[in-house]
Amino acid sequence: MPLFAECQRAMQRFGEKLHTLRTHHQMTLRDLAHAIGYNSHTRLSELETGKKMPTAEFVLKVARLFNVTTDQLLKDELELDTEATFLH
Repeated sequence: MPLFAECQRAMQRFGEKLHTLRTHHQMTLRDLAHAIGYNSHTRLSELETGKKMPTAEFVLKVARLFNVTTDQLLKDELELDTEATFLH
C-alpha cells in the first residue's frame, strides 16, 4: 500500500475511534472540544471524518481524557474496549 494511502487510512481509523469514544460517553463535539480545551468543535469534526491529521498533543489529550493508550488510538490493528474506558 502506498505511503499516502496508509496515512489516509490511519487518519480515517483514528477518526472512527475518536467518534466511537465520544459517542460511547454521550458527548457532543462541543462537549469534547470543551473537555480538551478547544474553543471550537470544527477541527474535531475534521479529525473524526479523517480530513485532518491529529497532532501528538491532541492524541495525548484524548488518551488521557478517555483513559486509553495512544497505541489503541493510533494502531489500526488494536481495537478499543469502550466498556473499559472512562472519563477523567
